[in-house]
Amino acid sequence: MGITLCFSLSSLTLFIIITEFFFEAHSATYWGDTEALKEFKNGIDPNSLRPGSCVSSWDFNFDPCDNLFGEKFTCGIRCDVVVSGSSRVTELALDQAGYAGSLASASWNLPYLQNLDLSYNNFVGPVPDSLANLTRLQRLGLSSNWLSGSLPDSIGSLSSLEELHLDNNNLQGTISSSLNGLKSLFRLEVQGNKLSGEFPDLSQLSNLCFLDASDNSISGELPANFPASLVELAMRNNQIEGNIPENMLRLQVLDLSHNQLTGSVPAGLFTHPTLEQLNLSYNRFWSVQVPVNSDLGSALIAVDLSNNQIQGLLPAFVGFMPRLSGLNLENNNFSGMIPTQYAIRAFFPGNWGLSVREAFAGWQLPVRTHSGSSYEGPRPGFGYGPFGGNCLYRCPMRYFFCEGGQQKSLMECKNLGL
Repeated sequence: MGITLCFSLSSLTLFIIITEFFFEAHSATYWGDTEALKEFKNGIDPNSLRPGSCVSSWDFNFDPCDNLFGEKFTCGIRCDVVVSGSSRVTELALDQAGYAGSLASASWNLPYLQNLDLSYNNFVGPVPDSLANLTRLQRLGLSSNWLSGSLPDSIGSLSSLEELHLDNNNLQGTISSSLNGLKSLFRLEVQGNKLSGEFPDLSQLSNLCFLDASDNSISGELPANFPASLVELAMRNNQIEGNIPENMLRLQVLDLSHNQLTGSVPAGLFTHPTLEQLNLSYNRFWSVQVPVNSDLGSALIAVDLSNNQIQGLLPAFVGFMPRLSGLNLENNNFSGMIPTQYAIRAFFPGNWGLSVREAFAGWQLPVRTHSGSSYEGPRPGFGYGPFGGNCLYRCPMRYFFCEGGQQKSLMECKNLGL
């Protein structure tokens, strides 16, 4: 009896699963989702609808979710959820077919949408406030279009958003602190725009790991606090001044090159337990703080301090960093002689994590986090001649770490007071 009951229940369960699968696969699209897709297609410039592209296959004489991957609706949308007998659209991810038009012409009334990716097309106009209707959205990808105007505060209401890609557009104005409403945000990319003003305090984003705001016109000082969860921070090629925050305990990549930072390079960056890549080139630093603890447990692999105004002797402690494989100090105002430890590391390259020549020739190896997973990040710009353009005593060009650039002339060094 027990065996029969188990078999009967198993058969019933299998019947329910098959029935539900069949029902979901052939349920009609909710009418509101269909209307929202029609609005979106109508807002696309018909001259940009190329034959063979996803949107050109959308024929609303047929039901969208019931005809996926057939002759109609060949790609671009996905339906995963069935509510009250109707399928709901959960993804709108277009191909890179050069679609043009405005995003503001659509209502974006797709409450079950989880992924919206319109990247690498030719959409113009503002980022519409109506995107706030996408209350379940987890990923918003609008990279590499021609979007303009300011970033609307309404984006901050998307509390489920995990990835926000707005890079390489023509966005202007300031970055609003309303982004602190994105409590689930993991990645924020706004690089390659025309954003200006001071960068806001986003320390409430406790899940944020990757932040790239490079290649904008951001000015003023950095906020005193960044999310402690940050793994990678890139804000190169802006107009940032002031100090470098040191509360980012998990940071592995820091790129603040091509800014207007001044003062001393903080000693804490050289003793940071997780920081692996540090690029502060093309700023206005004039000194390097020496860590109090000479027994460095530094995780640094690559350091670029080139093209600053740093004076004094070459920092000897750098030669004791156990993992350091690339060091660029060219075009500063260093004086004196090459520290002994530098020479030891140069002539016994096995002590470096990589061959020193490889590190100076260009950072080409994949970057890996401490957990072992790889990720893409900014690479410090190493080249031949990492010590050139200084006032160093006896740095013959035949030594590879003196190649690539002459030392400053005696007159230049005297005028600098060296």
